[in-house]
Amino acid sequence: MSVAKVIELSSSSTKGIEDAVQHGLRKVSQTVKNITGAWVNDIKVVTGPDGSITEWRVNMRINFIVD
Repeated sequence: MSVAKVIELSSSSTKGIEDAVQHGLRKVSQTVKNITGAWVNDIKVVTGPDGSITEWRVNMRINFIVD
């Protein structure tokens, strides 16, 4: 029998959505072990005055097994 826990976090990248997700997962994996998955809940962008995208932001939930 196992127990899973879910935490929520935000991460950003100037490169794109996938990089923002990977950055968040790499950072959280430094302190959270047994990560089994992630759900991207929300995607946002920061834009420059000309409408160009300057930063991608994601909010996601991380699922991990509790020892």
